Amino acid sequence: MRDAAAPGRRSWLVTLPLLLFATLAALFWFRLGSGDPSKIPSALIGRPAPQTRLPALQGLANAGAPVPGLEPADFKGRVSVVNVWASWCVPCHDEAPLLTELAKDGRLQVVGINYKDAPDNARRFLGRYGNPYRVVGVDGNGRAAIEWGVYGVPETFVVGRDGAIAYKMVGPVTPENYERVLKPEIDKALKAGT
Repeated sequence: MRDAAAPGRRSWLVTLPLLLFATLAALFWFRLGSGDPSKIPSALIGRPAPQTRLPALQGLANAGAPVPGLEPADFKGRVSVVNVWASWCVPCHDEAPLLTELAKDGRLQVVGINYKDAPDNARRFLGRYGNPYRVVGVDGNGRAAIEWGVYGVPETFVVGRDGAIAYKMVGPVTPENYERVLKPEIDKALKAGT
C-alpha cells in the first residue's frame, strides 16, 4: 500500500534546498553585492603591517636620488598612508591628485605598493601625475598584496606609529571619502601615541 502523502513530501524535499539557496544568495547579495565595498572588514586591523620587503621601482628618482623600495622598518615611528596602485588601474588615475596633495602633509608619509605593473608604465604614471610616495615597493607577483589582504587596486591603508594597521579603504580615494572617512582615520592615527 502506497502512502498518499509521499508525492507531497517529495516535492517539499526538492523545494527546501532551493529555498535555502535563495535565502543564502539574498543574504550574500545584501551583505556584499549591493553594499559599499569600502566597508569590507579587514582581519588585519590592529595587527602589525606585513613584514614584507619589496624592491624599488627601478629608475624612479626624486630630486635626483633613487626612490627606495619598501622595508618593514619604514612603518615604525611615523604614521603612514599605504596605497596599493597600478598604472593600468583606471581609478588609480582618478585618485592620484588627492594622494599628491596628501603627501604635502609633513606629519605622515605616503608609501606606494606598485601591484603587478610593468616598470616603464609605472614610471610613466608617476611622471604624469607626480610621485606622492616616499618609498615605492614593487609587488610584481602579487604576493605582498595577498599578505596585506588586498581585494583589488586601488586600496589604501593607514598604519600607525606603532606599525599596526589602523584602517583599510577598499576602492579609490575620492574627495568625498577623503573628507568623510580617510582624513578622520589619519587624524586618529596622528593623535594616537602622542
